[in-house]
Amino acid sequence: MRRGEKPVHIVVTEPVRVDSLDLDAQGIARLAPNEAEAAEGQSGKVIFIQGALPTELVTYVITRDKARFSKAKVLDILKPAVFRAEPKCKAFGVCGGCTMQHLDIRAQVAMKQRVLEDDLKHIAKVAPEEILRPMGGPAWEYRHRARLSAVNRSIKKGTVLIGFHEGKSGYVADMTACEILPKHVSDLLPEMRKLVMGLSIVDRMPQIEIAVGEPEDPNSDDPKKSKPVTALVFRNLLPLTPADEQLLRDFADTHQVWVWLQPKGIETVAPFYPLTGKLCYRLPEFEIEMPFKPADFTQVNHMMNRALVSRAIRLLEVKPSDRVLDLFCGIGNFTLPLARRAKTVLGIEGLESLTTRAKANAEHNQLADKVSFMQSNLFEVTTETIASWGKAERWLMDPPREGAMEICQALALLHEQRSDLPPQRIVYVSCNPKTLARDTDILCHQADYVLKSAGIVNMFPHTSHVESMAVFERP
Repeated sequence: MRRGEKPVHIVVTEPVRVDSLDLDAQGIARLAPNEAEAAEGQSGKVIFIQGALPTELVTYVITRDKARFSKAKVLDILKPAVFRAEPKCKAFGVCGGCTMQHLDIRAQVAMKQRVLEDDLKHIAKVAPEEILRPMGGPAWEYRHRARLSAVNRSIKKGTVLIGFHEGKSGYVADMTACEILPKHVSDLLPEMRKLVMGLSIVDRMPQIEIAVGEPEDPNSDDPKKSKPVTALVFRNLLPLTPADEQLLRDFADTHQVWVWLQPKGIETVAPFYPLTGKLCYRLPEFEIEMPFKPADFTQVNHMMNRALVSRAIRLLEVKPSDRVLDLFCGIGNFTLPLARRAKTVLGIEGLESLTTRAKANAEHNQLADKVSFMQSNLFEVTTETIASWGKAERWLMDPPREGAMEICQALALLHEQRSDLPPQRIVYVSCNPKTLARDTDILCHQADYVLKSAGIVNMFPHTSHVESMAVFERP
């Protein structure tokens, strides 16, 4: 709701049938046109109904009313959908982290696949030659990274709230468990409340970042080495007192977690107690162990990341004689596995801190002789930039939500110039189907690529996030 806009509460008891679902998991219904709309050939008003699913017959309460559409919440479900599911999380409907727990997981996957296909059809005006089979994994306890907000509500609710924000709200949800976090992390939520309440800077610790790594040694008889490594980064806006520091040490010892602090910007993130440890994830198929720091960008779903990397490299069809480019390489998530298959790999990333971490990870995996890394702004790419990278027959691109438009436009110019620099094959991993479709339009209609295949990876079950993959090839 826009600032200054007054909420409404209009109960509608006339049932309406829900036709479809948007990516915010709102049911979409359309009313019959009134006389004026019908006379002008217009369709009826659209109602977005939170909590309603396609095929359902519902009544609803309007919370925002505009001329052409209304926002509403479901009042009664008169005829439930066959794919309706019982939400597992007690905070569902309040917490903004998950919006689809009331939808069967298979229906979630089908919906995300349809979103990708529709965006490719309507934005890029193309269809893939092959639809890749959707990839799915664990539906619960999959999220190994999270940023939780902390807010002191001691006057209003008698406690500190620690959790995700409420849906489309600045308020923090009152939650004591989270079903998509690993259970041992979910169980810590009430304990973290008690910890922050006991600190002298209770009003100046707004955020706790969680990063869960794989066990140091899964086969060890030592429980400390065979359990996941959990790092908690506390954002402390004021210095800690000696008593605060002791509380954090006691918390770390009791719950076997690794406490880090962040007093200022991201560059100040540092271990507090214990001072040393090991946070990593592994890609067994490629014999890769990837150390990372809590502030590094890594995929939140370890199991699905393994599947994602495996499929991407298989689709890239890398040969032992190939030189490969990995664009938006991060800390080397694709670069190092690619190095197990290719002759050489160049990883390119915009942040120097990430290329530094990637180089260290290459050395850690004894791949420094096969990979190199370069810092480059991948949102300001020209044909000369691509020429500086050198010729490579295969590219992998994994851009952020903004996509890779500048790279695709440079490839289109190179095609016009009849250059041999554009790669023969590109695998594009996307976290935003709309920017993927936009870039597909450029690659297929201006750069002479064919969209060979595309499909989704359900990296974030119960959320509206759509992770996808597309394969492009020059004829």
